[in-house]
Amino acid sequence: MGTFTTSDGTTIFYKDWGPRDGRPIVFHHGWPLSADDWDNQMLFFLSQGYRVIAHDRRGHGRSSQTSTGHEMDTYAADVAALTDLLDLQGAVHIGHSTGGGEVARYVARAKPGRVAKAVLASAVPPVMVKSETNPGGTPIEVFDDFRASLAANRSQFYIDVPSGPFYGFNRDGAQVSQGLINNWWRQGMMGAANAHYECIEAFSETDFTDDLQQIDVPVLVAHGTDDQVVPYADSAPLSVELLKNGTLKSYEGLPHGMFSTHPEVLNPGLLDFVKS
Repeated sequence: MGTFTTSDGTTIFYKDWGPRDGRPIVFHHGWPLSADDWDNQMLFFLSQGYRVIAHDRRGHGRSSQTSTGHEMDTYAADVAALTDLLDLQGAVHIGHSTGGGEVARYVARAKPGRVAKAVLASAVPPVMVKSETNPGGTPIEVFDDFRASLAANRSQFYIDVPSGPFYGFNRDGAQVSQGLINNWWRQGMMGAANAHYECIEAFSETDFTDDLQQIDVPVLVAHGTDDQVVPYADSAPLSVELLKNGTLKSYEGLPHGMFSTHPEVLNPGLLDFVKS
């Protein structure tokens, strides 16, 4: 693990495990989490001989709690600074939820040779919020409620989200993992309230249509059909339509946090895509 400093003085924490000559896989976490959310997948790919890398987004985890930069252009610029620092070539970038938006924005602007493939998993593109041009989107009032709940009692909010819709633990018959709930809360509370508050706008209102249309590399779009956070119908199928080389893989009945609840299902599919 290590840190680096961006051009605006922000310290970014990152993990970098595995052989330096191994094919790099870069993981991008969701809101309001950290690189730790990818522990299972990083260990899985590490065991397959890959070099695995994940960073804490600014204002999240162990990175600086900044006053500015909590929007997708800066998030992508921070990723570009990390890939320049490590001089990554032919990397596979895998993003979950907000991290999927970060991947789309970064890959669309990446230097030639940096990226070989990408994965958008339960990801926010093309755009989440409902509007005249996105009638199937999520009403802005939902995100206003997110902001109000975070401001009123962030600690309780960060128990309620993983206990309910994030992992689908509010569904009948769900196998609830208190460890996942506790770890979600731990990661969330490590970060900055201001960054998480502002990131709600970044993940819900950013339109990634142009980014998706500009991406030339193969992209796997993976999404659970019972995603209660980023509804399937307004995300995955629409993203694939915009991509030049996109493949849709739907996971029947799986929740937003499916990489944590069903890694034994998701990891082999990721490996197949990386190898293909």
